[in-house]
Amino acid sequence: MAENVSIPAEGSVKEKVELLIPQLKALTEDEPDLIANMGNIASALKEAFDFFWVGFYRVDGEQLVLGPFQGPVACTRISYGRGVCGTAWKQGKTLVVPDVDQFPGHIACSSRSRSEIVIPLFREGKVCAVFDVDSDELDRFSETDAFYLEKVVSLLKF
Repeated sequence: MAENVSIPAEGSVKEKVELLIPQLKALTEDEPDLIANMGNIASALKEAFDFFWVGFYRVDGEQLVLGPFQGPVACTRISYGRGVCGTAWKQGKTLVVPDVDQFPGHIACSSRSRSEIVIPLFREGKVCAVFDVDSDELDRFSETDAFYLEKVVSLLKF
């Protein structure tokens, strides 16, 4: 299959994700390389939603290490429990942060990031990575975004 995803220009999060999921599934289901699949998912979501930054951090010991992403240069390592990503890892739950400046211990990889959503990804009941999306707008993300982005990243096989 050609690596091509048709991304709708308009529509709700639900409408866009429902159109993207079958395409992303077809793109990733026969590709065994997790890094390649993470890269394609990050790219498709950045294009579909015009997010500021989209990417993955992988658990390596007591740190998260930068994985595939789309957007400006990012922090390479984040400690367990630090910032939004490290806290989502520690708590094992999705965090929606309307204003990152109000989040205790926020790590400013970019001063242009204003709001964020982080989704932990699991292998055998343990967090093995996090999916991180930043916006340059305040209050960009909702629980609806969390629900649909969780559906997209569930396509990854850890």
